[in-house]
Amino acid sequence: MEDVLDVYHLPFDPDYPVVCFDESSKQLVAEKRTPVPAEPGQLERYDYEYQRNGVRNLFLFFSPLVSWRHIKVTEQRTHLDWANCMKDLVDIHFPYATRIRLIQDNLNTHNPSFLYQVFEPAEAKRILQKLEFHFTPKHGSWLNMAEIEFSVLARQCLDRHIADEVSLVREIGTWEDKRNHSQATVNWQFTTQDARIKLKKLYPSIED
Repeated sequence: MEDVLDVYHLPFDPDYPVVCFDESSKQLVAEKRTPVPAEPGQLERYDYEYQRNGVRNLFLFFSPLVSWRHIKVTEQRTHLDWANCMKDLVDIHFPYATRIRLIQDNLNTHNPSFLYQVFEPAEAKRILQKLEFHFTPKHGSWLNMAEIEFSVLARQCLDRHIADEVSLVREIGTWEDKRNHSQATVNWQFTTQDARIKLKKLYPSIED
């Protein structure tokens, strides 16, 4: 826990950007009947019948100190998808970084060794050398600022039926562009010192 909190309070360094990474999902749902249009004093109404069109996985990258986020939509959330996200992070999103400080949880697909199962050894090593992993502790995923971004995404963009992947990508892209353009970010206040006081019961008890 303290490792992640210490990273959050490092000064901004463009050569060593901090990026939070997390994943979620969205069920695709299509309406079976045409909604009833809104009227004066009455919101638009939807029928209770709907059609499930599967689920898509959402991988979210969030760099709080540069007020930037990006969501990648995939059909699955396997170690292959995670490895390709790491390659995107290194080669597309932060190609000029010396080393990326990556905050993520301990999900079983988030293992650096999987890069060697997806890419040739030289390529896997190249990607790994650009990444500095910082894992949130078990039951401590709230320490990942990407979760806050997912909460905003759910309220502002995903709180309605979306029928297909094309529409999902378009809606998320519009939300992403607006939030990046407005330079929205997370003002993280919780410190290591706060943790030692407020979460004292989580620390080992040392007796004389």
